[in-house]
Amino acid sequence: MAVHAPVIGYTRLATGVEAEREEKPAGYVLVTGSSRGIGRAVVLRFASEGYAVAVTYHSRRDQALEVAERARRLGAPEAIVLQLDVSDPRSLEEAYRELESRWPHLNVLVNNAGVFHVGSIEETRLEDWEKVIRVNLTGVFLATKTFLPMLKKAPWASIVNIASIAGQTGNIAASAAYAASKAGVIGLTRRLAVELASYGIRVNAVAPSFVETDMVRSFLDTPEKRKKIEELHPLRMIIQPEDVAEAVYFLATPASRAITGHVLSVNAGRFTA
Repeated sequence: MAVHAPVIGYTRLATGVEAEREEKPAGYVLVTGSSRGIGRAVVLRFASEGYAVAVTYHSRRDQALEVAERARRLGAPEAIVLQLDVSDPRSLEEAYRELESRWPHLNVLVNNAGVFHVGSIEETRLEDWEKVIRVNLTGVFLATKTFLPMLKKAPWASIVNIASIAGQTGNIAASAAYAASKAGVIGLTRRLAVELASYGIRVNAVAPSFVETDMVRSFLDTPEKRKKIEELHPLRMIIQPEDVAEAVYFLATPASRAITGHVLSVNAGRFTA
């Protein structure tokens, strides 16, 4: 359970106006890489506010089904499960056809799918570099390009890309490939914010520091390791997926209607250390 998340469990009572909202979605949201970790938390955050959600997975369908069921219990009027490889244009086209046949438009695209990589440049093989860039950066480009027609149909729409503190500073324990991919996401975010403004589509990014997910569990498997990570952050905490989900929700929804091209750092003060 998230210790620092502002909305633990995302509890919502379906009564009165809430019950009516279950029949008509607050909007339609697609989150790539949402069978676990940050993506899962983002899906549940939107579900708790009555959004229809699309949960995507690469290989663990069982995890995606669990997220979808949890989303329905929280109030999502619809929770679709899609197999998706963001680095494969054919996979994206199949997902697009499925969503287009079921939803009138897409309000929010959250480009979250990614892979983590550590190692020096001497240890990084070309195939490692190409895989990280293909998933983390090219995947954002391809997903945005693929789902843009559905975003353009919506009365309001936005894109939120999951970047990283590794794309903002070199003083992070991640490989050059990972840092380059996330720096690329930040640059892509800013350029798309300008390009898509004429359609009324906002594009922003969230740049987390170290987030407690399965992907980095080995960095936290002893009390000593946890303490070391906590001490990197002035707030002396380890960021939870729900903390990132709150930032995504704010940037994605009309509450931030005047914000585009922004990179919101969720780093527990690490930049100030």
